[in-house]
Amino acid sequence: MSSLFEPATPSSVPLAEQLRPKTLNEVVGQTHLLGEGKPLRRAFESGKLPSMILWGPPGVGKTTLARLIAQTADAEFVPLSAVLSGIKDIREAVERAELTLQQSGRNTILFVDEVHRFNKGQQDAFLPFVESGLITFIGATTENPSFEVNSALLSRSQVFVLSALTEDELAELLERARLKMAPKVTLNNKVKEQVLDYADGDARRLLNFSEGLFNGALTANIDTIDEAFLQSSMASKLRRFDKGGEAFYDQISALHKSVRGSNPDAALYWFVRMLDGGADPLYLARRIVRMAVEDIGLADPKAQTMALEAIQIYERLGSPEGELALSNAVIYLAVAAKSNAAYMAYNQAKAFVSQDKSRAVPLHLRNAPTKLMKSLDYGKEYRYAHNEPNAYAAGEQYFPDDLPAQTFYEPTPRGLEGKISEKLNHLQELDQQYLNSKAKK
Repeated sequence: MSSLFEPATPSSVPLAEQLRPKTLNEVVGQTHLLGEGKPLRRAFESGKLPSMILWGPPGVGKTTLARLIAQTADAEFVPLSAVLSGIKDIREAVERAELTLQQSGRNTILFVDEVHRFNKGQQDAFLPFVESGLITFIGATTENPSFEVNSALLSRSQVFVLSALTEDELAELLERARLKMAPKVTLNNKVKEQVLDYADGDARRLLNFSEGLFNGALTANIDTIDEAFLQSSMASKLRRFDKGGEAFYDQISALHKSVRGSNPDAALYWFVRMLDGGADPLYLARRIVRMAVEDIGLADPKAQTMALEAIQIYERLGSPEGELALSNAVIYLAVAAKSNAAYMAYNQAKAFVSQDKSRAVPLHLRNAPTKLMKSLDYGKEYRYAHNEPNAYAAGEQYFPDDLPAQTFYEPTPRGLEGKISEKLNHLQELDQQYLNSKAKK
């Protein structure tokens, strides 16, 4: 009987690990980084490896590249998972790096998988040791590092963007898997197409799937895997689903732009596709609210209300009823009148205030709850709008005394904003009439 502590036999090692590249030339994909004269290959060949962030979807070789980098540099490879590790683990890794340098003179490559899961404090913990050169930091992430990695760490790292594998590259991996596990078993072209489609650019997913498929074929003692065998043995896994990372943000962008472009069918497609890919419905709900605020605004205020109500329905009912409420909101937003006037007005006002000096509130706009304040003319000559004709104090000044009136909000002629525009124009006419009458006195 074998011991639990004996090395794993080749058959017990997962196929993905058995086929992990041992040299740079064995890597499949990422030719834009690893081809002759390309940036990452040049770094390999020069031996001058910077701290870096490997950004790309799952299953494209981020961990493999990190290991190869350590092998090429003859460096100690210390892996950490941001999901399972904390500050204590970072300190232990640094202590190990110091000991390795003292005892053997070798440098350490600290590889942090899913680095975006570390908070700012944990990411900051690397900085002194990256700067001192004690460690070469390699972070792997499926998320956009511009958003998920703090700026200090990002500025000290070179970002390499990895791509999902193409069908040809996946086909090469599938053939390697076949030769490794079942060289006498063949797959017909339709089966290959479905397997590659299922992998969806993810090498690890392809190899894990292939391992089960070939094991099934060997157990059934068949020479050719056809569609019937594929469907009977692996049907539950043959559903495509989209991953996070860059593809995730691309799909959010497509959803947002479809709503903005008033195409309910495309908006619904991207919404459902993201749900199918495992996206958090509440994350999508928050983005739907953002669309209502940014792209519809006051042209149809009901859009914001409907988006918020959809969130409440989802929180109370869950799936699938809650998802239907969110889809209703997506369709409504897509067909609603569009305006970004309020969104642009906010941004313009924010930019103006950030650059302008601090100005005093005019005396007539100040409250006067005490006698002292009244004696200082707080609230003097303030005109209470409800006591004015049309409940509007024509010609009243609401900006600081030393600031000319500014225009930030310019409503569009669409939806409710068309009526808002008419009202504002009417009020401007009343202002002008008041000023003209005042000038004649």
